[in-house]
Amino acid sequence: MSHSYACKTPHHTLSRRKVLGGFAGLAGAVAGAPLFAPGIAHAAAEAIKAGRKQVLFIWLDGGISQLESWDPKPNTRFGGPFRPIPTSVPGTHVCELLEKTAKQMHHLTVVRSLCTQDDSHSAGVARIQRGDPKNRGVNYPFFGSACAKLLGPGDSKLPPYVWVKPMSGGFRTEDAGFLGPQYGCLALGDGKAPENLLRPASIPADVDAARNELRKKANERFTRGRRTAENDANAYAYDMAAQLMVRSDLFDEKRYSERDLDRYGRHDLGRHILQARHLIEAGVTFVKVTSFHWDTHGDNFNLHQNLVPQFDQPFAALIEDLAASGRLKDTLVIAMSEFGRTPRINGHVGRDHWPQAWSAAMAGCNLARGAVVGKTTDDGSAVADRQVDVGHLFHTWFGALGVDSHKTQYDNAGQPLPLANDEFEAIKEVLT
Repeated sequence: MSHSYACKTPHHTLSRRKVLGGFAGLAGAVAGAPLFAPGIAHAAAEAIKAGRKQVLFIWLDGGISQLESWDPKPNTRFGGPFRPIPTSVPGTHVCELLEKTAKQMHHLTVVRSLCTQDDSHSAGVARIQRGDPKNRGVNYPFFGSACAKLLGPGDSKLPPYVWVKPMSGGFRTEDAGFLGPQYGCLALGDGKAPENLLRPASIPADVDAARNELRKKANERFTRGRRTAENDANAYAYDMAAQLMVRSDLFDEKRYSERDLDRYGRHDLGRHILQARHLIEAGVTFVKVTSFHWDTHGDNFNLHQNLVPQFDQPFAALIEDLAASGRLKDTLVIAMSEFGRTPRINGHVGRDHWPQAWSAAMAGCNLARGAVVGKTTDDGSAVADRQVDVGHLFHTWFGALGVDSHKTQYDNAGQPLPLANDEFEAIKEVLT
């Protein structure tokens, strides 16, 4: 049956049976899996050598509980039933549900003192992923679109911003904001290729090439004397589709090794994070992976007992693989939600929305490894030290990617705009 205590939004109506069923697919970690798929190793090695920055962004939509993950509060009235466990960083503990990630903590930076404003999904998702620049009167781009603009597509010719998600896919322009539709994302529904990607066998290659040449000429004529943003995006979509046709192997799960499938997990999030790693290896600049159903207003502890391991297994495998291959130093990995969960347990044995004191995890690029920033009060209800807003995070992320977020500006049709909220600074103690 459906989870009756979750928010009644379309994002949060997945069935409880499907959520719990995914746990049954978890498999034990298997060491020694190959780090690169055949045919990608050379390109990956060249990308590492060049030091080009990339981002892998894991979005746990709905709000993972910080108390059942990064900031446990044992033996307190709000602490819940799970115990803390030691990690690979002496003195740092996480919830026991992050059993595998605990062994990778020496690669991570955890922020435990996030304090943001919005306690609704609709406002929180946009604010966190846009960085919340104040009073600019424009629709700011999501972080993925910002990276697509600032870092570019690299030499892969693949879309710079790819979103691996459950359910439907397609090219989504809304993330791009004032940057224009060209900087939207290619959404891969359930990791599958866009519909009708491959050229029908009934159309010979030379006919297809002639059609495309005619289209380009028509576009050039149409754009004379007109604003070009929409037409540029249309032309870009065709060029992107052509390159995706060449790289259709990126959607073929049969090329994943059995070991990798076991290590990452054969559930949706495991498969999607594994695909994200392959997309990063293939040269995609920004890959976002979304997992829904984290909105645990009821039955919080049973749901987290099943959900968190589905994140823990592939996240730990991802960090381990990126570190072993050398890619972690040039790949910024982020795992977070739009807010945390209330310390107080409600009448449905759930936790509600809580932007006042929550956590996020990061790794890679120029971030300090094994660091923990900030702390919350003993019962987890408020920030006790080093309060961090999303503006701090955006400046930190841009800094890790080598972008000076105070000197670099967007150009919005001649209007200079800051990359991130200029009331904040980067978290200096985590940038190396």
